[in-house]
Amino acid sequence: MSARTGALPRKAEVLTFGCRLNLVDSEELARQHPGAVVVNTCAVTNEATRQAKQAIRRLHREQPEAQIVVAGCAARIDPQSFAAMDGVTRVVADEQPNRARAAEEGTRAFLAVQNGCDHRCTFCIIPAGRGASRSVAPREAVAQARALVESGKQEIVLTGVDLTSYDAGEMKLGGLARLLLRELPGLARLRLSSIDCIEADDDLVAALAEEERLCPHLHLSLQAGDDLILKRMKRRHSREDAIRFCVALRKARPEIVFGADFIAGFPTETCDMFSRTLALVEECGLTHLHVFPFSARPGTPAARMPQVAREIAKERAARLREAGDRALLRHLDAQKGKTLRFLTERGGGARAADFTLARMPGVEAGRMIDAHVTGDDGRALTVSPIGSQ
Repeated sequence: MSARTGALPRKAEVLTFGCRLNLVDSEELARQHPGAVVVNTCAVTNEATRQAKQAIRRLHREQPEAQIVVAGCAARIDPQSFAAMDGVTRVVADEQPNRARAAEEGTRAFLAVQNGCDHRCTFCIIPAGRGASRSVAPREAVAQARALVESGKQEIVLTGVDLTSYDAGEMKLGGLARLLLRELPGLARLRLSSIDCIEADDDLVAALAEEERLCPHLHLSLQAGDDLILKRMKRRHSREDAIRFCVALRKARPEIVFGADFIAGFPTETCDMFSRTLALVEECGLTHLHVFPFSARPGTPAARMPQVAREIAKERAARLREAGDRALLRHLDAQKGKTLRFLTERGGGARAADFTLARMPGVEAGRMIDAHVTGDDGRALTVSPIGSQ
């Protein structure tokens, strides 16, 4: 999946693959390489790397005179293979600076407050591309966030490779969230990107319960629901940890909505093991799922484990997605009759604080609108606007 950040004056045209943090990196790359076409790669799966190389070939074919600069995780992990490609003029394989960086995507902004990862999950190659965990100083985060608010952004999303490992001395992620909300009274919403439930500090849980402007939506890096698979993944949480976390957060903030990442068909996964992952969707009350069939990354321990057949992994991924679709339908149905506040987006969409999507065609982006929920179309709410600001 990719998104063009667009050709801007004195900036490069950037084709971005992968995570929200890459979107933030792309803003910096666009400034650093004016006049070039930058491909910001992702290495989370073999497919992501394949798509990036396919895009480079297409760009060279369609724009043979273009200067193509390749950056991102895949480029840092395997710079030689990208440098050897026709049309590539430079591979940027250095680390991103340890400072606050931001990117705008429509009506919200992404603020990178953490980079790198100190953990070594057996399926993951990202630490090789991002390096050790490091955190942005709170004052830098506040300054960057203030600039975003002053530019008109009503929602800021905190992002990082391992966001819940944020550690600026005595301040952890919960403290940073409270600081930003305190220093920026004009910020309507502060949202967190993907987090690791086992790393969530007590202040973060308390902040989610007490701070109305901290969005009641968490996307959890769960990956599996079977304890032996979690152990073989070298994850640090158990199945019960995940369930307990969701129960505690829902008790503290009843309207909270959870999403999660899952890997289907991890090496050695049996039918019974997969069934426990499938059941976790219900037991944790998950709504928005990101599901990937296992993709062996060369150089990772999981690539050397006994593999599950690709067709089985894809079939299990499909079943997980179907479970996620059913959960989303139940969530959408439960919103009927409520009045919610939405932030409108480009393309006729709008998001509630819990990240639920609504259809709002013809409405200007960047407005906060109260609307009555009348139904849904299976993927998003249908609403009747009643007021805006």
